[in-house]
Amino acid sequence: MKIALAQINLTIGDLDGNRKIILDHARQAHDRGADLVVFPELAVTGYPPQDLLENPFFKKAVQRTVDRIAEAVPSDLGVLIGAPVPNEDTVGKPLRNAALLYENGTLQGQVYKTLLPTYDIFDEDRYFEPAEARGVITWRGVRLGVHVCEDMWNVHQPEGFEGSNRYECDPVTELGDRDPDLFINLSASPFSLGKHDTRDELIQHICRRHERPFLLCNQVGANTEIIYDGDSRVHAADGTQVACAASFEEDLLFWDTETPVEACTPERDRIADLHDALVLGIRDYYEKTGIFDKALMGLSGGIDSAVTCALAATALGPDRVMGVTMPSEISSEGSITDSEALAANLGIEFQEIPIRPAVDAFDTMLADAFAGTEPGMAEENIQARSRGVTLMALSNKFGHLLLSTGNKSEMAVGYVTLYGDMNGGMAVLSDVLKTRVYELAHHINERAGRKIIPQNTIDKPPTAELREGQKDTDTLPPYDVLDAVLERYIEQKKEWGTIVDETDLDEDLVHDVLRQVDQNEYKRRQAPPGLRVTEKAFGRGRRIPIVMQWDREDGEALASKAALSERRQAR
Repeated sequence: MKIALAQINLTIGDLDGNRKIILDHARQAHDRGADLVVFPELAVTGYPPQDLLENPFFKKAVQRTVDRIAEAVPSDLGVLIGAPVPNEDTVGKPLRNAALLYENGTLQGQVYKTLLPTYDIFDEDRYFEPAEARGVITWRGVRLGVHVCEDMWNVHQPEGFEGSNRYECDPVTELGDRDPDLFINLSASPFSLGKHDTRDELIQHICRRHERPFLLCNQVGANTEIIYDGDSRVHAADGTQVACAASFEEDLLFWDTETPVEACTPERDRIADLHDALVLGIRDYYEKTGIFDKALMGLSGGIDSAVTCALAATALGPDRVMGVTMPSEISSEGSITDSEALAANLGIEFQEIPIRPAVDAFDTMLADAFAGTEPGMAEENIQARSRGVTLMALSNKFGHLLLSTGNKSEMAVGYVTLYGDMNGGMAVLSDVLKTRVYELAHHINERAGRKIIPQNTIDKPPTAELREGQKDTDTLPPYDVLDAVLERYIEQKKEWGTIVDETDLDEDLVHDVLRQVDQNEYKRRQAPPGLRVTEKAFGRGRRIPIVMQWDREDGEALASKAALSERRQAR
């Protein structure tokens, strides 16, 4: 049997557009001799459709779309497709997350998703009823172990494998006990740094345990903040990867059960993957919303705005990017010249709009209210907010989408200004730690074979430049130190004592960083959506109360502190 995996880019809710993409790839697969073509999870609706699934008109339109697809595919081609279907039981949620196998316009078999994730960005239990039983689909004499996305992630894995044993049920093992000829997984598995390696390890384990080939068909593209890298693949029964689709682009991958193939071992680079994911996220946000013609951003001469601008130019083309530098009275010459150099290197539209008149006007307006006080953060932030107003005025006037340029490190500790540099419709780097921003800058230059991002932008000390001689380190620890704490606390979900033990940093420093993260949730709640590239991004996948009191000096924290002191004395 020749099987095609259709790794396609879908738009949530665009039922007619998704139908056309599905049919186009089905016909391509048929023309190239495929017997069966597999599409991703919820391919008909795009993933995740969220509360569109509560709209009765949308649900009826989904069923009509499924019927139209089944009728239009070549008659001798099997099509395995993901779609929501009504739950025919009288109790439970109204829908099932299904994989449907059609041939000659007739439903040949279907399976429902068992494991409905409700962690991080997922909320499937809100809409779907889980399957009560697992079973193979026999089609053309082949026993297909079909299952949907999360159902592969709870297998009995090696000790320490993150995400294992989240559920009582293990659908893949149950399918394996029913003697399938091969496994097929329909996925909408989001990208995060290192996800490729995680999939490798998991699927190899499944294959070696059950001695069956494994086919994964994953969605590609971005829907708002969630990015899908594709990475569809086929693993032989011994776990060896024998076919691999491209990452971050549509692909049609073929595998013949009767034809021997060699191992497929694509080289991976995490920073290259990070770059490509962000580019895809920007491009799809613009193309799929269809509202904005250009990207707009403020250029400060700093590393964050430079990297954001370079990514936008790659995603959209230089002719669709506009950079604006907005010097104030205290801006250094380099903030202007480095911005000019970046714009020239990228070939984008560039403007200089000084903000001194606006800052002076605010100083005059607030003179009486601020009388008798010392100048400080309020006055400094008037500069950031004047820039924010200027950029939003340009956005309104010309229909450009403003990109926010703040990174994850700054967002974490609140080193950003509400209604200033936080303005925008998308936060490109909000899930990228500052140290990774520097790695991206080097990668962008290496990839281009020339200095896209000026060397001075990379070399100079980071600064918000809101007062004379200001440097980020006046307020924050060095970024390599800060990021070591933030990565453990936010992405790895470790607490104070463990972080101190692992980093050997000062206890009070770590405690202060964690306190700043917790206290600035109110700022992050007002931030634009950000592109998710780690396992734990700010936004919909990290639900922390704004109003809370969490004292690290009591309970387990004190025990952790005592244990830490003992370990240090023993060294």
